[in-house]
Amino acid sequence: MDSARIAFIVNPNSAGGLTAGKWPEIRAGARSRFGRIDSFITGGPGDATSLTREAIASGADIIVCMGGDGTLNETINGFMGGKGPLRQGTLLGFIPSGTGCDFARSVPVQRDAVRSFEDIRTRRHRIIDLGRLSYSKNGGGTGSRYFHNVVSFGLGGEVDLRVKGSGKALGGSVSFIWATLASLLSYKKKVIRIAVDDIFDERIRCWNVAVANGQYHGGGMWIAPGSEVADGSFQLTIIGDLSMRQILLNLHRLYNGSIYKQKMVQMVRGRRITAVSDSSVLIDMDGEQCGRLPAVVEVVPSVLPIICSD
Repeated sequence: MDSARIAFIVNPNSAGGLTAGKWPEIRAGARSRFGRIDSFITGGPGDATSLTREAIASGADIIVCMGGDGTLNETINGFMGGKGPLRQGTLLGFIPSGTGCDFARSVPVQRDAVRSFEDIRTRRHRIIDLGRLSYSKNGGGTGSRYFHNVVSFGLGGEVDLRVKGSGKALGGSVSFIWATLASLLSYKKKVIRIAVDDIFDERIRCWNVAVANGQYHGGGMWIAPGSEVADGSFQLTIIGDLSMRQILLNLHRLYNGSIYKQKMVQMVRGRRITAVSDSSVLIDMDGEQCGRLPAVVEVVPSVLPIICSD
């Protein structure tokens, strides 16, 4: 390993607090392998973004995020500037340690920290796409953020609120399944106007719309089989006007890759998506409830250098 400066951004509260217990051993292993490392520990929402910017400003060559998809999202938003990475040549690593960690199912990153050290040492990486979401904030005004995995409108935002409220005590997949079933009982389908590039423009009564860069979200739901993180486009999955009975009978399709076999589920590909509704429709972004419609989602192709196994 050369003299690269390595900074770890660690969320001790991720994975229901288990990351805090794992971190001392991982830190010791990293120091043994690399010598000096810098450690930045988050204390609350938004910290990973500001700490990542601090680490880059201090000269870090490699940023390693340890947490879930929410922490990775914040880290990416600290890593990126308006026109690309804040510092050219800096690489981003990810050690999954969270409730869902769905992105690790689409990009081959090591889940075992010790094994990830070899990829960090060799700087093995690939360049992937990101998305940029412009949206309405819950408290008023507008916001804009990068995302790496999936943005969804509708039921997904409601599920996020329930998962957060549960404290994720049941673990990743179980927490999301419970929250999904509970949300289904109270959620009312929304009419959303969805426009994709110049190829699709419809008002659709639906349960949920997923704009996918990766393939999975919600603790293992296979929402976009076939989606690629480096093809310069999104894959949309629109879950249409199914009855509650149809939803329950087809719920297994969310996990086995056969979601598009249900006739009222549509798949569309595109680079720019706009979504508006007369109803209040919540947004899920990388597993966190961030705001509501109206929203614009645009692909940012070939922009993020992420350390991975191949």
